Amino acid sequence: MSTPSSKRQRLLMILAGTAVLLLVLDSLVITPMTAAWRSRGAEIARLKKMVAEGRSSIARADRTRAMWAEMQQQAMANEPAKAEQDLVTAFDRWGRAGGIELGSIKPQWKRGSSNRYSLLECRVDASGSLNGITRLLYEVEKSPLALRIDSIELTSRDDSGNRLTLGLLVSGLRFTPLEGRR
Repeated sequence: MSTPSSKRQRLLMILAGTAVLLLVLDSLVITPMTAAWRSRGAEIARLKKMVAEGRSSIARADRTRAMWAEMQQQAMANEPAKAEQDLVTAFDRWGRAGGIELGSIKPQWKRGSSNRYSLLECRVDASGSLNGITRLLYEVEKSPLALRIDSIELTSRDDSGNRLTLGLLVSGLRFTPLEGRR
């Protein structure tokens, strides 16, 4: 016959073995499966977000194409001299409309980051009242030309701030690569 202490030892051995088996099962099966499940859940969420963004892009494709066509129509002229003349003429017109003095307009061609376009970078120095300079900036922004204001420097020429000097750097887009050497 078995003694109660041997039954207890046997029961403790079975419980200890079961505990070790559960720990091994947890570390070899349950934990990796849980981590894989979480990983797949995160991947599914990421893919759902990408699908939603793709559907959104498809939904606004016509609008995007129309905006792109409009941008291409508003780009600077393909001939460099004509593009420079258009920009200088526009600044002259905008300066007269705002009642400001244009000190200098210095256009310079730059290569684009690809060979599909080039940029006409133009430095404009002007002086006038706050209203006149505001009007000039408004005209540049609402212009149908494909222009981007890169930087604005505004300084006062008198103590009261009635006379201001504007340093403006503007880039115009042209869908023709820059000629000349590479």
